Amino acid sequence: MTDPFSPFRLGGLTLRNRIVKTAAFEGMCPRGDVSDALIEHHRTIAAGGVGMTTVAYCAVEPDGRTFRDQLHMRREVVPDLRRLTAAVHAEGAAASIQLGHCGAFSNNADLGRRRPMGPSRALNLVGALSGRVLADPMTADEIAETTRRFAAAAQVAREAGFDAVEVHLGHGYLLSQFLSPQTNRRRDRYGGSLSNRARFALEVVERVREALPPEIPVLCKVNLRDGFRGGLELEESVKVARWLEARGADALILSGGFVSKNPFYLFRGERPLKEMIAVEKELPLKLALLLFGPFVIRSFPFEPLYFLPLAREVRRAVRMPLVLLGGIKSRADLALAMREGFELVAMGRALVHDPALVAKYATGEFDDSGCIPCNRCVAEMDREGGVCCPLVKAQVDARAARVLRARRSGEVAQLVRAATNGGERDTTSTGERPSP
Repeated sequence: MTDPFSPFRLGGLTLRNRIVKTAAFEGMCPRGDVSDALIEHHRTIAAGGVGMTTVAYCAVEPDGRTFRDQLHMRREVVPDLRRLTAAVHAEGAAASIQLGHCGAFSNNADLGRRRPMGPSRALNLVGALSGRVLADPMTADEIAETTRRFAAAAQVAREAGFDAVEVHLGHGYLLSQFLSPQTNRRRDRYGGSLSNRARFALEVVERVREALPPEIPVLCKVNLRDGFRGGLELEESVKVARWLEARGADALILSGGFVSKNPFYLFRGERPLKEMIAVEKELPLKLALLLFGPFVIRSFPFEPLYFLPLAREVRRAVRMPLVLLGGIKSRADLALAMREGFELVAMGRALVHDPALVAKYATGEFDDSGCIPCNRCVAEMDREGGVCCPLVKAQVDARAARVLRARRSGEVAQLVRAATNGGERDTTSTGERPSP
């Protein structure tokens, strides 16, 4: 049996072991910038023994953000991203970054265009209560421009020192919206048949692969199933996997779910609705969660390796490396994934609970994670200071101290600006209007 702690060659990159920290949103990019907290988050996970850690959801353009406080790729953030990759490398791990676009799923207060855009005209439920009710269908020129932006973002990621790039084709974001027959109702070359619905995603992967040297692997996160009636199903996903292999993708990360329809199809376990309501900052969304959340946000039962039965079908269909994700939280789970023929495994919540878990598994100190599928960390992603395990007091205390330091730093910066402006109080960070 393959040892999950043995090195693995992914494209031109050698990983020290076969365990990847999956791209799970950190909530640590205020105003779309790289924070010290984000750097420390990934440094800590790297120090804990993973082969590679993945920076989650970096939009390829400002309007590709789901909401304002998400990272978007641009040259201005390269110095800080270099600090992040250097910190990860110093701990012996590789660094990957996930590139994506929200498409028709947007509550971005800084949206530059009139409406978000997607494959077809659609209701934008996440933005409806904030005035962004509809999403417009993309033109062929917009599709071409967005494809170019994915490739350009990949090149900037390379400049920032990332060892790998992940293209997000799943979870109901833009490329997933095009793949899904439920959200793609186009009648041109980007809609209808599966080959047409997959065209945009395949063009993006091809351009990203061309934009990077061979030694930098390109991974693709894909849905095994969208998880709702009328969505992408396993039979079509297997075909997409074959096409991605032919287009030069180095590995597939096998996932599922659709953020706008069934977000906990991905996570499985408890539904932390009370916590989600508590951390929601916008009053209309808070009220919507309170009134409608119990009816529209479904929970799905947790079981170890819950995507394995579906993932086996992809394993039979392709020869490329596959990353198994979903409910992997014990040494026994790692061993089973290897026996089933998966080259790599991805872990998320268990590493939020204990960033040093992989090292503890490697030494035999631990056999299982203390993480339970309460999913309260999912709500914590939206709390000031970013994600942590609310069951680990040391993490909660560290976040509170970090937030306090950031607030004090902001107050000092405001005083400096006021002094520079001749003693007038600066109101830009408070939102107050200056006196007339």
